Order: sequence, then C-alpha cells, then structure tokens
Amino acid sequence: MRFRAPGLPSLARALGVAAALVALLALTPAPNARAQVAAHPFGDPQTVEIGRSGETVQVVWRVGMADDLTLLGIALGVLPEDRVMLDGAITYEDGDAVAVTESEELAGYLLERIAVTAGGTSCPGEAVAVGDLIADGATLQFDCAPTSASMSEDVEVEVTTLLDLHEAYRTLATGPDGQRAVYGSDTTTHLWQLSDGSAVLATAGDAGGASGAPTSSSADGAGSADGPDGAGLGRSAVLQIGAVLGVLTLILVGALGLRRHRTTSLPPLKENQS
Repeated sequence: MRFRAPGLPSLARALGVAAALVALLALTPAPNARAQVAAHPFGDPQTVEIGRSGETVQVVWRVGMADDLTLLGIALGVLPEDRVMLDGAITYEDGDAVAVTESEELAGYLLERIAVTAGGTSCPGEAVAVGDLIADGATLQFDCAPTSASMSEDVEVEVTTLLDLHEAYRTLATGPDGQRAVYGSDTTTHLWQLSDGSAVLATAGDAGGASGAPTSSSADGAGSADGPDGAGLGRSAVLQIGAVLGVLTLILVGALGLRRHRTTSLPPLKENQS
C-alpha cells in the first residue's frame, strides 16, 4: 500500500478557480468610485486666494494634488469611474489635467461651490481664466456692483469645493493684509475685509494660457495612448493579474513538490499475511 497526499487535485482546481476570480476582480471597477475617496483628502490641501478690485471680488482656486484632480474629473463625468481601483488607488494619467481643465463642467462646478455675498446680496460670478489647476488655478470673478452704490469692505465668501467628494477636505484661504482662514465641512463661510485694489483682475488670456493646461501636459492629452481611454488602466490590470497568478503558481508547484517528497520518503507498508 502506498501513501498518497490527499486533496491535491482539489487544491489545483481551487487554485485555478481563485486565479479566474482574481483576474475578473482586477478588471472590475469599484462599484462606486466616489466612495473610494476616503484615503485621499489628507495630502496637500486645495487653496483659494481672495482679493478685490473696485466692485469685483476675485477668487483663485487651486487643487491640492494630482489624484484630487482625477477624482474631481470622475465626479464631473469627464473621466471614467474605472480609474479608481477596488483598493481605492487612483490611476492618474497625464491627460487628466487637460480633460478636467478643458471641460465645460468645471466652471459650473466651481461657481456652484464658491459663492460671494456683499451687503446681504449674492454676487453673480463667472470663470474668466483656467490654467494649470495645481500651479495657476482657476480664476473666478464676482460682480458685486448690484449690491449697493458703495460696496463695503466686508465680504462673505463661501467655499465647499471637493466636500461633495469627502467631508475631510480642507481649503487654505488667503486674503489681503495677511488675512487667513481654513474652510472645511464644519466652517464653509468666512467674512473677509477686502480693500479696493487688493487684487489684480485677470482677463480671459491670463492664467498661463487660460485655454488649457500646461504645454507639457497637452502633449500627452486625452487622445494619446496613455490618456483616459484606459491604456494605463489595462497595463495596471495586467501587472496585477500577472503578480497574483505568479503567486498561485508558486503555491501549486510547492504543493506538488511536497506530494512527491512525501510519496518517496515514506516506505511502503507491508501487507498482513494471514
């Protein structure tokens, strides 16, 4: 009678099924990309710079980090949700900056999330310049002329950008004469004393080429091989699958080696003779 390690065929079948499931999961996007944002509000914060010229209040908004920009693009529907992997990792690509900067949705989002009130009246705003959203930012201008004949220096500014993605996001704000404030989910509004001339108003041609993101990024735009069409995501998925399959192969080879060792090392059992 020979000793035979039990269950090895079943182990091989189980490993094969596990490999197939891992491959399927690696190619499956997160069921809700926005729910994966929790790990990302704790890097460099977004910023706003506030000033005034005449009856116009100017706010320059800058995003904190590149993956925040990608998440914003996903929220705006500019980038696909499968850019957020199951473990919450963000697949950032060079074309993301161009896609978000040139989108029509960006201006609407910022004007919905940044508001200015003077004399108890809301000031209508517009996005006048958009450049590199990390370095140059997006410039919004709010016309407070209808609020009163002589505009007060006290202006209320509300900022809730990215709080729709996660409540932990913070915004560091600066104003004239060393004024500073922090915006967050617990404090979305601050009162600012804005003296006339505390801002140099931007025009449609400012912000480092307001028509788009930096030249270095536009060369790798959304239409490139590594753009948001998913080529980078495909390579990432292949690498993940290859790594998992490699581990599973090592486990299977080790199990088979153990089987051979145990089979050859044990002496055959003698049969009882009656």
